[in-house]
Amino acid sequence: MLERLLSLFQTERKVTELPEADARHALGALLVRAAKVDRAYLFEEVEEIDNLLSHMYGLNKLEAAKMRAQCEKLEEAMPDTETLARVLHDAIPLAEREAAVRSLWSVVLADGSEQPEEGEFLHQIERTLGVSPKRAMHIHAAAAMEAGQL
Repeated sequence: MLERLLSLFQTERKVTELPEADARHALGALLVRAAKVDRAYLFEEVEEIDNLLSHMYGLNKLEAAKMRAQCEKLEEAMPDTETLARVLHDAIPLAEREAAVRSLWSVVLADGSEQPEEGEFLHQIERTLGVSPKRAMHIHAAAAMEAGQL
């Protein structure tokens, strides 16, 4: 009887499943990691990730938020950034990898400032994705201009 009464007060938590580390989720996890690299996961960055996921994959706002939650779990479970970036490198062509770098910069710049550790992080990913330093510089400049930082 007591167990039955206690069960009425217990609520079930929805657990976000850990997604497969496919290219879509690997990019999402990298977007989350880019937002967290300065040790501040801000609303503007979360909103930018949701917008990017929605735009890239044709998701509505709720679907994008759910995908981001899955990507957050993947980001926590995969401590190696190189592995996440390698999934992208091996799965998508160079033009899409450059678009991924552009998306990463837009998340980093969403909070209105760029920290040195964010640049270092993005440059590491650019190298792993095979984006040339010259092309990466142009992508960074375009993202900064769009974010109003140039």
